[in-house]
Amino acid sequence: MIAQQYSTGGAHFAFTDRWGGVSAAPYERLNLGGAVGDDPEAVAANRALAAAALGPTAGPVVWMNQVHGADVAVVDGPWPGEAPAVDAMVTATPGAVLAVLTADCVPVLLADPVAGVAGAAHAGRPGLAADVVGATLEAMAALGADPGRVTARTGPSVCGSCYEVPAELRDEVEALVPGTAGTTSWGTPAIDIPAGVRSQLRARGVRDVALSPVCTLESADHFSYRRERVTGRLAGYVWTGGHHG
Repeated sequence: MIAQQYSTGGAHFAFTDRWGGVSAAPYERLNLGGAVGDDPEAVAANRALAAAALGPTAGPVVWMNQVHGADVAVVDGPWPGEAPAVDAMVTATPGAVLAVLTADCVPVLLADPVAGVAGAAHAGRPGLAADVVGATLEAMAALGADPGRVTARTGPSVCGSCYEVPAELRDEVEALVPGTAGTTSWGTPAIDIPAGVRSQLRARGVRDVALSPVCTLESADHFSYRRERVTGRLAGYVWTGGHHG
């Protein structure tokens, strides 16, 4: 269910694993993604179970329709209709929970608890190259956040030793985000997206950055698109302050 949850100075972070939900194979069990072919009722039940597990400081959960871009939405609560096609959200509403879905991409959770501003970004290879991380920090700054106060946490994602790509793609991303070029554990070209996220955060003044040690491709407790193709989605959640109403 909620495999990892912690709070620091009024900032709250949580990440799910694949267990504790009601979805059938191949989405077993806690699939939180609504666009992967799973039974919508199972997804809704799973989302409710996970939201309840976040605890009393968490208010309503806000989702987005992720498209591998760098657009950011400013939110104050759940959407009245369809979620917009964005890959990041920011909020200054206490208790509003921002959620990001992943199954190998990097979920980037950001919070400045002093300003009461939170941000969540979906950073796969295209999003990393388009600097969705920087766009999210800029949107947070517009709400009063200071990068020097931001706590950044990433969730489970495919690691740099497992994310195999063609050499030309590795070089293309390295040119945009230095420090991402790598080699798989079996000796082929790779991209280290978590390292790229960390370098983008640090370049913009975020000092408190912690990367998840979990590789989704290697962990049977997590969904991995690369390993399974048809599979569920994990969620990362971030919010500040408490829910008041």
